[in-house]
Amino acid sequence: MAIASDTALTYSGVEIREDLSDVIYNIAPMDTPFMSGCAKTKADNTLYQWQTDSITAGAANRVIEGDDSPAAVTSPQPTKLQNYCQISRYVLQTSGTDQVVNYAGRGKAQAYQLAKAGKRMKRDMEVMLTSNTARVVGSATLARATAGAQTWFPTACWVDGGTGGSAAAATGDGTDTRTNATSTVAATEVNIKATIKKAYDNGGQPDMIIVPALVKQTISGLASVGSGSVSLGIPPRNQVSGSGGATAVAAVDVYVSDFGTFKIVPDRNLAADGPGSVAATCFFMDMDYWAISWLRPFHTVELAKQGDSVKSMLIAEYGLVSRNSASSAILASVK
Repeated sequence: MAIASDTALTYSGVEIREDLSDVIYNIAPMDTPFMSGCAKTKADNTLYQWQTDSITAGAANRVIEGDDSPAAVTSPQPTKLQNYCQISRYVLQTSGTDQVVNYAGRGKAQAYQLAKAGKRMKRDMEVMLTSNTARVVGSATLARATAGAQTWFPTACWVDGGTGGSAAAATGDGTDTRTNATSTVAATEVNIKATIKKAYDNGGQPDMIIVPALVKQTISGLASVGSGSVSLGIPPRNQVSGSGGATAVAAVDVYVSDFGTFKIVPDRNLAADGPGSVAATCFFMDMDYWAISWLRPFHTVELAKQGDSVKSMLIAEYGLVSRNSASSAILASVK
């Protein structure tokens, strides 16, 4: 092959217009199943309160015929719980010039940054709301903290699947944190069933298991033949549709237990506060009993203009409500 002399080539071209796609590709995951599953309520103060109650277990209840001296029975009173609202914010500042130049794939620079910050804050909330963080009243030098979900599960709602150390559940009222085992252990059907049974015995009817990505794969692996003593005994499935090729199905998305059917939902934004600073807690949830109490919903505040720039603050004030943690349960320190 040869090129004739004086043939113009792109290699020596001057000011060729760039080919820049008018789309910005962002793969940041935005799925927040815990936050999305919570109900929304309104707070009127930084400290908000609610009450929980239960009915004592069934027992023998027989009296003699004609008894005319009945004694009053002791009736447990509701328990008052409380939590604090915390403030989350992002402040964005853009120069006047940056606001007017023509960007590919987006409009005004400040609006684009605010939209990104809103998505980032949503991920922040998923991490904090599922964390093992006790409530903090706050002060002039210390930010308030809302108690994360893991601090609302007492021993009766908690199973630890790890090894080593002195693992212990939280008190269950948001005032203290759970103590992890020192090492994680692969989740088994034994501890999955034990966690479900705890929720059932407490009167709960959870229907969703929120798990870290690694645990989702572990649970799916339990269904494989050859998993040894922890196998669910379910052979690999081959799905055939019409005359097309067979598709191997190697995932477990629904688990039917003795006490209900559970949807298994992976969450890549779970708090990484298990042994080794990894997400290692599985939440067996009835989301009807969890809510976010909003003192100030997401909103944008335009800050005072100084010089040649615009400055905006995205802010929200909110806290977690555990309406009754006995409705749910957690399996900790697993992988």
